[in-house]
Amino acid sequence: MTTTEAHQQTRIETRNLVQAAAQACEDKKGEDTRILELDPIDSGLSDFFLVTSASNDRQAIAIADEIEHRLKKDFGVYPNSVEGRRQGDWILLDYVDFVVHVFRAERRAFYDIERLRKSARPLTPAEFDSELKSTLAAKTLAARGKAGTKGKPAVAKSKTAKTASVRKRAPTAKPGATSRKKAEKVTTVRARSTRKTKV
Repeated sequence: MTTTEAHQQTRIETRNLVQAAAQACEDKKGEDTRILELDPIDSGLSDFFLVTSASNDRQAIAIADEIEHRLKKDFGVYPNSVEGRRQGDWILLDYVDFVVHVFRAERRAFYDIERLRKSARPLTPAEFDSELKSTLAAKTLAARGKAGTKGKPAVAKSKTAKTASVRKRAPTAKPGATSRKKAEKVTTVRARSTRKTKV
């Protein structure tokens, strides 16, 4: 696997994690959930920010707990660090390649992370999901293309081998031809024997 392929694979895995975290937000009734795809030049630390709002502290804690539980259970991934869980007005889950921000609605309006990260590309979970599916479909097609290319010479070789073996075999006579040849031989032998008796 090349460096580019390894990087692409890591990015797909990160996208799967972000998608699972976004789904956890939706399941716990997080409001206005957004995924910010950060500009690689602008962000030296993460690829994505997942931002969602809660109506109160308890809901914010419930959302953060659900994200943590789901990623641990389904992917075996733990956050590198968690901040703000005790207060519940802004909980940050740092998964290195992406960071989850669970805000109380008024805190989100105050800090306005989306405005601070102007170069980031905002996506809804549905848009993010469709992009992920198209990326995976393209990767699957590319993999199938590679497998098809590798398999074709083997098929060609086996066809050539079959043709060669057919050529090596002696040509088989038609069913009626054998009996005609025998009949001709018998006639020839009889004709010779009649000649001898006349002499």
